Amino acid sequence: MAGGREIKTKIKSVQNTRKVTRALEMVSASKIRKAQDRMKASRPYARAMKQMIGHLAQANPEFHHPYLVERAQVKRVGYVIVSSDRGLAGGLNNNLFRKLLGEIRKWNEQGVEVDVVTIGQKASVFFRRVKVNLLGSVSHLGDTPHVEQLVGVIKVMLDAYDSGTVDRVFLCYNDFVNTMVQRAAFDQLLPLPAADVTLAPHAWDYIYEPDAQTVLEHVLERYVESLVYQAVMENIASEHAARMVAMKSASDNATKLIDTLNLVYNKARQAAITQEISEIVGGAAAV
Repeated sequence: MAGGREIKTKIKSVQNTRKVTRALEMVSASKIRKAQDRMKASRPYARAMKQMIGHLAQANPEFHHPYLVERAQVKRVGYVIVSSDRGLAGGLNNNLFRKLLGEIRKWNEQGVEVDVVTIGQKASVFFRRVKVNLLGSVSHLGDTPHVEQLVGVIKVMLDAYDSGTVDRVFLCYNDFVNTMVQRAAFDQLLPLPAADVTLAPHAWDYIYEPDAQTVLEHVLERYVESLVYQAVMENIASEHAARMVAMKSASDNATKLIDTLNLVYNKARQAAITQEISEIVGGAAAV
């Protein structure tokens, strides 16, 4: 059995760790409400953009933008991966990466190569070690990111799609369901999913100024940016929720460990006292 001094040192170490986990839990608890409010505030815009693009995809029988046309053969796919900058969020990032690696493995088995751009420090570090082509990355966006910070990596993937290097683009992030549940989500960005395009056919069209191509190129770029931005907001809310739950669990486990160590310390102390008394009694009897 370990000595009393060693057990006391372990108890002090666990107590210090519990202070850190409780502080992180309270910080995430204070931030999660604002993160949810920002996430919910951006949802209507993203949904309206998606609805409008669906209407545009049905409307124009003459000009079909490349972002709306499914390519016959897929030789290369691209992933926009959204993760957190900081750790200590339970299995939030690892669950997303594990699922994504399964998707990448399936593409590789079909002879399809994979390009990625990453948003967040954790994804950047992880995918530098994986055998994929990392086209670009951005990190340290903070709790209130702006679209301007994301334009660079989005443009890299859009340029790859425009040049024909990439035939499909997917968006990967953690979808915020509630405080206890965050789901790894995979959405197809380009071309626009068939479910959003192939609705009821229409013979009508919009009037475009100056022309359909210019308008659609501008609107579709804003559409992609809005979906990526919304994914970042969802991921931030998921990060704070996951960290709050993980740190609360860590604090509870630390408390249980401290109770166990105190019990062990008391037993060791009692055994030492009993041994001293036995030695004193034995010495007195010998005299």
